[in-house]
Amino acid sequence: MPIAVDIDVMLARRKMSVGELADRVGITPANLAVLKNGRAKAVRFATLAALCEVLDCQPGDLLRWEAGEEAAG
Repeated sequence: MPIAVDIDVMLARRKMSVGELADRVGITPANLAVLKNGRAKAVRFATLAALCEVLDCQPGDLLRWEAGEEAAG
């Protein structure tokens, strides 16, 4: 998938664990791991907004588009 998820980068910058982020956002650590590892097919805007609020960042800090073979087709 050409969308890359950079939650790990923001977690490191904020010195926060996955468990703490999941708890503060209100999602399970398992669901956060699916999103963090790029296996999610979708993300709700409410979840994205909560992630941005807790991590004090913009959506573009968490998601980026990577050109690749899938995008060329």
